[in-house]
Amino acid sequence: MRRRQAEERGRAGEQQAEDWLVEQGWSILDRRRKTKAGEIDLIARRPGLIAFIEVKWRARVQDLGLAIDERRLSRVAAAVAAIGHEYATCGEDMRIDVILLAPGCTPDHITNAWQP
Repeated sequence: MRRRQAEERGRAGEQQAEDWLVEQGWSILDRRRKTKAGEIDLIARRPGLIAFIEVKWRARVQDLGLAIDERRLSRVAAAVAAIGHEYATCGEDMRIDVILLAPGCTPDHITNAWQP
């Protein structure tokens, strides 16, 4: 039961992040893209840039600092390495971002969160 609730909250958080990105002028290219290396929550575009975005939702803002770690970002990076070329077809720059969400808070968009 808890796992299903966590899955539902995660999907709702991804939708909230997607809506916020669109308001900020991004175009959403894909959602929940699965690869053998891992999953990418959102893939978004702005002119000249493709962002591969990990979304983390927590019930308490105090827990956001622990929501993302190097291990998780390295899995996203591996997934991007596997499929990034499918999205950056016109020489766009690529980066990995994180969006942190908690009730009552503005999304915290961390740009270029992974730099190997």
